[in-house]
Amino acid sequence: MKKIVCILVAGISGVMQAQTLPDRDVVLEKMKRANMYFMKKWPDAGKTIITNKERPSHIWTRAVYYEGLMALYTIHPRDEYYKYAKDWADFHQWGFRGGNTTRNADNYCAAQTYIDLYNLSPDPEKLKNTRAQTGMLLNTPQNDDWSWIDAIQMGMPVLAKMGVLENDDRYFEKMYRMYMFTRNKHGKNGLFNEKDGLWWRDADFTPPYKEPNGEDCYWSRGNGWVVAALVRVLDIIPEDAPHREQYLNDFKAMMKALLPIQRKDGFWNVSLHDPTNYGGKELSGTAMFVYGMAYGVNQGILDRDTYLPALLRGWDAMIDDSLHDNGFLGYVQSTGKEPKDGQPLSHTKVPDFEDYGLGCFLLAGSEVYKLEE
Repeated sequence: MKKIVCILVAGISGVMQAQTLPDRDVVLEKMKRANMYFMKKWPDAGKTIITNKERPSHIWTRAVYYEGLMALYTIHPRDEYYKYAKDWADFHQWGFRGGNTTRNADNYCAAQTYIDLYNLSPDPEKLKNTRAQTGMLLNTPQNDDWSWIDAIQMGMPVLAKMGVLENDDRYFEKMYRMYMFTRNKHGKNGLFNEKDGLWWRDADFTPPYKEPNGEDCYWSRGNGWVVAALVRVLDIIPEDAPHREQYLNDFKAMMKALLPIQRKDGFWNVSLHDPTNYGGKELSGTAMFVYGMAYGVNQGILDRDTYLPALLRGWDAMIDDSLHDNGFLGYVQSTGKEPKDGQPLSHTKVPDFEDYGLGCFLLAGSEVYKLEE
């Protein structure tokens, strides 16, 4: 009897401990530390990025970082953050790789930050390129641009932000048609598996493709991109916006699917349904899942008692196992499209790009910071 009581007490204590919220000042310090590491390493916001080749600094990897920086700015509005983002936008003349007719969402992801900066200090010239780019999307019939799920995050929030800014439902309708084409039509039957509540990265990974253990391949970061897109869209569009219920239902389905496959250490594996295929800690997907769960709890969309312990385990894992004293983030998978890319990972390995992992971390932190008792 004493043994049973001890077990019950230990269990209750464990739940209470798991639901103890991190101190906001500590959360903010971790975000600032990671961000300052990057800003010191890249003092020139317009400097080109050189890995296997030279690329401009407004590609998608850097654009995702600035999404995270603007999230940090909303909870800790320091002039140096605003200046760093504005210098980046000014350097690129508020434009896009591939010009104003690019259909590649990676290229116009930067518009998310351009719009945020415009809203802080409106000037029509700042959004000349963004309006031309999104106007092209509105006025052409193609809905099949987002043939890989990463693109949902790169492009979807841009249209959501423009719909709000222009008070024009056409942006919401175009966003919905493009999202649903990816969801239901790419890869013959769509890239979202309603049965599992997760997404195949692109048509290359739809059935009959299988992981070594026979399961479907659900790439962690790819699913993380969809989670981030749905969070951002739900946060941007009005409560009565068309198709909001679709996004909300898909978001809930993904959160439900992710909960039981979290690792014991708080991370999620690179391959969500096959931990033997490059299993191990990975930050970028984990950060976006934490971002989604924290947002859902903050908005009352997700059950607090169910999701709070999981998201706090994820946050603690990133802080304890990924964040270095100098702000560097370990366990970030390099760019790619599947579990084998950018391997092996470690606490000290530097990924080919350090920016998008940080952006995901800052997005997660911005929602963890908002958690209330």
